[in-house]
Amino acid sequence: MSIKLIDNNKKAYFDYFIEDTYEAGVALVGCEVKSIRLGQVNIKDAFCTIKGNEIFVMNMHVKPYEKGSYYNVESKRPRKLLLHRREIDKLRGAVTQKSYTIVPTKIYFRQGLVKMEIALAKGKELHDKRKSIAEKEVKREIQRTIKQYNS
Repeated sequence: MSIKLIDNNKKAYFDYFIEDTYEAGVALVGCEVKSIRLGQVNIKDAFCTIKGNEIFVMNMHVKPYEKGSYYNVESKRPRKLLLHRREIDKLRGAVTQKSYTIVPTKIYFRQGLVKMEIALAKGKELHDKRKSIAEKEVKREIQRTIKQYNS
């Protein structure tokens, strides 16, 4: 299976504890696929919401395709995600009962179709973020020491 990564939401990994991930298809219209294929998409500020029995990704920016005409749609419109009913029910239960949130982490092509990896996540407190930064700095320092020692 060939996977072509389009965009990665690094901010989600910094701001949230990622508990579980799901792969969802994205319902797109017009020239949005062409624009995404060119990498003109941003999921940094995006989030997911459940309305009825459907799940939508909100605030995902897809730049309008330059060569498209009247087929272009609004760049930050809500886009439906395609998941199985039992997955949507599981996400709804976690969001309502346990105060989780759903954030998109990656958008990619799999076998020619646009897929999005969404994650069930819990927000980090400020001290958790500081701890993450400290751990990254320690790992970076260890790598530098190893590199100096080997050369």
